[in-house]
Amino acid sequence: MPLSEYEQRVLDQMERALTSDDPRLATTMRSSGPRSGLRWVIAGVAVVVGLLLLVVGVSSEPLIGILGFAIMFAGVLYAFTAPRKSEAGPAGVVDEDGKVTSRPQTANVTTEKRSFFSRLEDRWDRRRGEGR
Repeated sequence: MPLSEYEQRVLDQMERALTSDDPRLATTMRSSGPRSGLRWVIAGVAVVVGLLLLVVGVSSEPLIGILGFAIMFAGVLYAFTAPRKSEAGPAGVVDEDGKVTSRPQTANVTTEKRSFFSRLEDRWDRRRGEGR
């Protein structure tokens, strides 16, 4: 039984609120979905070609065998790793009426963009009581 339009709207609002309030939990709960059949076919072909090169390489040239193993390994990796998603994170904050407004810029955003060593220096200075 499909959801009514009202139920779908409420569910969308709840999803936006969850994404806005706790992006880490929302990302964890989001399913990766089924993998494409083409991905499995490409990986299978790579494994078979790699296995053939490995057998030929063992009988004649070791370099071909190493190349075959590398192709076979890459095919297995391609089959079992998830495709990369480019998500920027939550779009903003959900208001009471369900509209998403952009998140206000805070000081934490500038802290995250600074280099690792500058953050370490700041921590060291704060521990020593010098503060900048």
